[in-house]
Amino acid sequence: MNDEPHDKIGTPTPEELREQVEQTRDELGKTVEALAAKADIKARAKEKAASVKEQATEKTTAMKEQATEKAATVKEQAAGKAASASGQIREKTEQAAQLVQDKTPDAVLEKTTQAAAQVRAGAARAGQYVADKTPDPLLEKAGQAATTARANRTPLLAGSALLIAFLLIRHARNR
Repeated sequence: MNDEPHDKIGTPTPEELREQVEQTRDELGKTVEALAAKADIKARAKEKAASVKEQATEKTTAMKEQATEKAATVKEQAAGKAASASGQIREKTEQAAQLVQDKTPDAVLEKTTQAAAQVRAGAARAGQYVADKTPDPLLEKAGQAATTARANRTPLLAGSALLIAFLLIRHARNR
């Protein structure tokens, strides 16, 4: 296996001995450094704490992302359900109004129309009387309220429709 003479292998030269000593010193130095690193509990604890902190930060970030995604999903579902419920309420209200109109005899509708005209005329007279007797600052405030109501007509109508639907449903349940 080895072609060199047997006696050359057994006696190293001084140069070879120096190389072996240097190599052994390097290995020993590395071993001492490794042992010192293992023995440095404070440094190892800091490393472990940093590692745990990093893991916690990663998990917190992941949880925040999941929570954000869940919130968006829930928000979408709620919006869909609200739209569906609103549509159903609108449909039920329209059906109820149509049912009331269909079931009301023509004579009653005529009398209702006449009564409504009389009420309108009476309300106009009462409104004029009140306007004549009401102080100007109060009229200004009433005008501002009317303007605000006209500007927010849709929410007011929606709220009124919901109230009417609620009352109709409640009345139907009581029967």
